Order: sequence, then C-alpha cells, then structure tokens
Amino acid sequence: MARILVCDDSAFMRMMLKKVLIDNGHEIVGEAGDGMEAVQLYRHHKPDLITMDITMPKMDGIEAVKHIFEENPLVRIVMVTALGQRSIITDAINAGASDFIVKPFDNTQVIETIKKVLGQ
Repeated sequence: MARILVCDDSAFMRMMLKKVLIDNGHEIVGEAGDGMEAVQLYRHHKPDLITMDITMPKMDGIEAVKHIFEENPLVRIVMVTALGQRSIITDAINAGASDFIVKPFDNTQVIETIKKVLGQ
C-alpha cells in the first residue's frame, strides 16, 4: 500500500484515479486541482507517490514536477496525459517524472504503472 497524492484539474479524473487506487489498497493523502496546490500538498503530506496531470491552471504539471524534484530527487511521480502529448512526456521525464499513464486510462495500466514505479 502506498500513500498517494492525486493531482488533476478535472474533479472527475481525480475521482476516477482515486477509485482505482483505493480499490487496490492505496491511501489517498490529498488531491490537488493545480500545480501550485500539488507542490504545497507534497510538502505537507510527503506521499510515497504522486499522480500528476500535465495541463493544469496556475502552474502546469511539468513545472510542479520540477519544484518537487528539486526538493526531493527520489520522489516518484507518474504523469497522467492525454493521447498525443508524447513530446511533453519527454519534458516531464527530463524534469524528474518516473513514468506516465495515458488518458483515457485502463485500470490495469494504472495499477501496473504504480507497481512498477514503486518497485513492486
């Protein structure tokens, strides 16, 4: 079981991810609707893993990854992105993200990616 912070500007997407993660034994320690909130909640909760949308208001997911990675280079972040954003994924990985999930996601893909990033 991991303590996970879910970051996405879409409440529906956060709800979908939370359901998959909780159903598979993980604990959701917080939810962020933008990149600034993601950085603040990371500092407060120190989760085992973060799911991070790329396109968000105030601060995008890649900038949030850079800020969090500067504080903790061992942080595990899984980017959640729409199809067709592969070049942005490269930027996210270079910024410190561990892996990515493509929306619309398959529940099995989410769990397998989380397990891989957690080293399970």
